[in-house]
Amino acid sequence: MINPSANGWIAKYFKEQEIVLDSVAFDYNFYDSIRNTGFVYGHIVSFRTQPALAVSQYSDEENCKIALLTVLYQTYCVTMHNTNQVDFIKKVVVFYKKLVPNNLEILSKLIATAPEKELEKILDERVQTNKDLINRYFSHIITNSLLFLDVLAFHHFLKHDEISIKYTTKFEETIMKTVSLALHSKPENSSEEKLLIKFFESSFRETRFEKVTIYSIEDIKVTEFEEKIERYYLLDLVCMVLNIDGEINQEEQYFLYTLAAHLNIEKSWVDAGLTTIADFVKENKSEIQYFKYSHPVKHFYDQTTDNIQLLLKRNKKRLVQEIYESKELMQLLTKSTKEKLSKEEKKKVRKQLLDICKTIPSLTIFLLPGGGLLLPIVLKFIPNLLPSSFNENLES
Repeated sequence: MINPSANGWIAKYFKEQEIVLDSVAFDYNFYDSIRNTGFVYGHIVSFRTQPALAVSQYSDEENCKIALLTVLYQTYCVTMHNTNQVDFIKKVVVFYKKLVPNNLEILSKLIATAPEKELEKILDERVQTNKDLINRYFSHIITNSLLFLDVLAFHHFLKHDEISIKYTTKFEETIMKTVSLALHSKPENSSEEKLLIKFFESSFRETRFEKVTIYSIEDIKVTEFEEKIERYYLLDLVCMVLNIDGEINQEEQYFLYTLAAHLNIEKSWVDAGLTTIADFVKENKSEIQYFKYSHPVKHFYDQTTDNIQLLLKRNKKRLVQEIYESKELMQLLTKSTKEKLSKEEKKKVRKQLLDICKTIPSLTIFLLPGGGLLLPIVLKFIPNLLPSSFNENLES
């Protein structure tokens, strides 16, 4: 199994996976196939690879890394008419170095490293929207919802052999202007719409909504869009914004069709886009980040629980072995299934679990500042990892 949180995953990915291409050009068919995976909407539901990878076996962050790598490679293939994976990796690393030349946090990690390793570190940076420990790993908004901007910028780089952060900054500003106008077309800003703004802002790197001033659709410059896909993407984001409350009224529909005409996009494409986003939201609403964000505390707990459970499952064999070798910890865990532990006993459990985490690389997150707060969730899942003879204690 490919583990996007472990070193060497990109080499393993290209060794085991074959990329599915639904188009030979950077056109509507290409865009539509990516949109169907959820990548455009910031919520991954599938990958265009063979054999198929299941999104359920990865965290949100890992799904984003796999999806970003897949779509960047697809973009390279259809733009360069080439499938050379070595050349792709070199090109995409050069692209990101040009795109973020002053990002010392990234550059400090890229010294004397093989291209695959460089790309792994870069992708890790690109999907993150939070920098502190707890938010970085277990945030209610953990991944970048606008990663398709990277894809558009990479295509631009491949065509012109140059890229500037001005490209993504301009596009961010255009998205903000358009989303602001779209929200103004609604009768009033609901709590969901305000949360959607926060969701978008978490992924913007250069701009904030309060800095945007726009009065009409005419302020959006069509000449800034070199590719029609850029306009498709902008319209899809607007469709998502207008559909946040589950319906689009006549005034909102008028705004959408007016915007489409301004961007030289046919009405039939807008109608199809509205149907696509409505179906996608209906099918995936309970999992889409900007809907889950409406209750941050609950989602923080749910997201944290899911990620910890995934870590424990991946390290089950080693973890169980370490627990059995620690006789006192085993006795205390067994006792905890039948009665409440004393304060001193809880301290012992905590200390010994942290000692075990030191021996398992994937679990060292619990050793960092704030990581100890997550141990109660770890304890919740440990009984499920141990053999049935241990769980029989739960029946008494």
